[in-house]
Amino acid sequence: MKRVVNGVGKLKRGKWRYVILVLCATTAMALAAQTPTYALTFKSLHGFDYTDGYDPEAALVQATNGKVYGTTAGGGANGSGTIFTITANGTLTTVYSFCAKSGCADGQYPLAGLVQATNGNLYGTTVGGGANGYGTVFEITANGTLTTVYSFCAKSGCTDGEVPHAGLIQATNGNLYGTTQGGGTDGIGTVFEITANGAEKTLHSFDGTDGADPDAGLVQATNGYLYGTAGLGGANDGGTVFKITPNGTLTTLYNFCSESECADGSIPGAGLVQATNGYLYGTTYEGGVGANRAGTVFKITPNGTLTTVYTFDYTDGGFPVAGLIQAANGKLYGTTEYGGANDDGTIFNITPSGTLTTLYSFCSESDCADGEVPQAALVQVTHGTLHALYGTTTQGGANGDGTVFGVFGP
Repeated sequence: MKRVVNGVGKLKRGKWRYVILVLCATTAMALAAQTPTYALTFKSLHGFDYTDGYDPEAALVQATNGKVYGTTAGGGANGSGTIFTITANGTLTTVYSFCAKSGCADGQYPLAGLVQATNGNLYGTTVGGGANGYGTVFEITANGTLTTVYSFCAKSGCTDGEVPHAGLIQATNGNLYGTTQGGGTDGIGTVFEITANGAEKTLHSFDGTDGADPDAGLVQATNGYLYGTAGLGGANDGGTVFKITPNGTLTTLYNFCSESECADGSIPGAGLVQATNGYLYGTTYEGGVGANRAGTVFKITPNGTLTTVYTFDYTDGGFPVAGLIQAANGKLYGTTEYGGANDDGTIFNITPSGTLTTLYSFCSESDCADGEVPQAALVQVTHGTLHALYGTTTQGGANGDGTVFGVFGP
C-alpha cells in the first residue's frame, strides 16, 4: 500500500481519482519490439527507500553535463521531497532534500520535473513551503546549491497563484513560464511568467469558462505561442486546450467533452508536445469511445482542430496521467497510470496516425519490484552510444516507494 506523508500522493490529482472496477487482461503483455533497430529491454534502475526519496511523480531531464536529474514528491532527509541524479547503471545520488530551512522556506513537495535554463542551472517548482506556505519556484546548480526564486501567494488573496503542480519551460525570450493549480483572481489557477532573477508576473487567471485547475506545464510551439491544458472547466467542465501569447493573451482552442459521452475525452491533466508533423499531441485521463473509455490520445492543430487518435480500453492501459514525448524514431511514447496486464500501468508507443503498441505492463515482477502506477512522462536520454527512455513509477520497487526505470535500445 502506498504510504501517504503529509498528504503527498493525494495532492496531484486527488479530486480526479475514482474507484474503477474494470476487468483486466489475463495474459501478460510481453515487451514488444518497435522496429528492427529499436528492440527494447526493460530494466529497473532504482527502488526508492524513503531516505533517498519517495513517490517520484515527475519526468526526468538530462542536463548538458550528461547527468539525469529528477525529483521525488516526498521522503529524503526531511520528508519533504528530494532532487536526485541517476546514472545509466542505476547509481542514485541525492542532490538536495527540501525543507532544509526553517519553516520550509526552501519549499517542500516538488511534484514536477526540472528544466535546464540557458544559464546552465535547473529550475523547478514545489507545491508547498516557501515564505507563504503555498509553493515556490527554485533554482539549483548542478552541484546542489538551491535558491528560492519566488514564493507564491505573495499578493493579497493569492492573486499571483498558489500550489504550482507543473514544471517550467524557458521560452525563446529567455523567461520562464508555468501554471499554478490554485490562486489567481478566481482561485482556480493561473499562467505566470518569471525571470531567472525572480520577477514574477501573472499573465492570466482562469475563470472557469476558459478552464480551471491547470495541472500541467506549457510548451512553446514553432509559431511562438505557448500551449497548455486545463484539467477542468471550459464549456463542458471537461477541461480545455488553450494558447497564450508570451504577454498574456489567452485563447481557448478546445473544450473537452464536446461530444456525446465525452467521446473526445475529458480531464486533460497532462501537457502537450509538438510533433515533427506540426500537430500538438496530448492525453486525457478519461473519456473516448468504446466500452471502457479509459482515456485518450489526441492531436490538435495550432489553431484548434482536435482529432481523437486513440482510446484506451484498459487492457492496453488506462487513465494516462502523463503526456507524451516524440522519440528519435518518430514515434510517440507515454505511460498509463493503470490498466495493462496487471492493472498497474503500462508503457506504450503510438504512431502519429494512431497505431498503439503496449511495450510493458508494470507489476510483472514479484511484489511489483519493477514498479507500478507511473504518473510521469518519459524522457529520451543518451549515454555514449546507448539510447534509452527513462521514467519513474510512484509505487512499487524493492521498498514500495517508487522506482526509476529504463527502457533500453541501440
